[in-house]
Amino acid sequence: MLHITDAMIDRHVTAADAQAAMLEAFQSFGRGDAAMQERIRTEAGGVKLSTLGAVIPAQQVAGAKVYTTIAGQFSFVILLFSTVDGRPLASFDAGAITRLRTAACTVLAARRLARPDAEMLALFGAGTQGVQHALQLSTALPLKRILVCDPYADAGAAERLAAQCGIPVAFAQPEEAAAAADIIVTASRSTTPLFSGAIVKPGTFVAAIGSSLPHTRELDDTLLSRAATVVVEWRPQSLREAGDLVLADKAALPDDKIVELADVLLDRPDTPAVRRQPDDIVIYKSVGVGLEDVALAGVAWQRITAAEAAAA
Repeated sequence: MLHITDAMIDRHVTAADAQAAMLEAFQSFGRGDAAMQERIRTEAGGVKLSTLGAVIPAQQVAGAKVYTTIAGQFSFVILLFSTVDGRPLASFDAGAITRLRTAACTVLAARRLARPDAEMLALFGAGTQGVQHALQLSTALPLKRILVCDPYADAGAAERLAAQCGIPVAFAQPEEAAAAADIIVTASRSTTPLFSGAIVKPGTFVAAIGSSLPHTRELDDTLLSRAATVVVEWRPQSLREAGDLVLADKAALPDDKIVELADVLLDRPDTPAVRRQPDDIVIYKSVGVGLEDVALAGVAWQRITAAEAAAA
């Protein structure tokens, strides 16, 4: 069985590929043509094992991501199967896929939910996910500046990110960045809210992607209360895993405020308008779902096997 490394994925799969794959997969799921398996976590002796997966007949693939968490460090692998004959197609290092698919989903949400005149990005967390979000968002949207908030970033992080994104990048304090931004991305491991929701500008799009644990959160109740809509990947998993939602005051997050990403991407007429007015704040809360991993693994397998066949 073929094993596909992160380096192979980086050579053959682009951010645009990831965005197209996520759009197709979520639309298929929204039509009822694909299915997901919620994340299952098992823990003993300080070692956590997590699994999540999906079946996507339109791509003729099914699969699962399996990973361990030890002392806060993750090790991922994805297994991909054919839905035609059930055979295993490939195994994958899943670092590159996780990085690409998470940011790709945020881009899809931002294209539909952010104001078209959004120019300033506030990035909370300049790690792997934060950098990938800056890269994909600065390519997909007309951003003009990025403010970075990360107490652990080295002094050269802003300069490197500016070179990669092609726009000015500067460090800023959390309250300064949150107040100035048109788009906010939280890609941190914070267990408590990163800034006061009271200072966020009307019309801001907020993507909270750093936490998938029910006891941690990046956003406060004030911001949730001010938001017109909260978009999630998949309601059952999000309401179980996302501390931003689990810990929220019920008055700040009534059930009818929550909308699934698939409904937004399908532009369904019965979906509540996610931005009724230009000044509405919209939140996209991501926890990461198996549909994303399997869909992008399927695309990667197609790209890489085609390249190998052409080179033979």
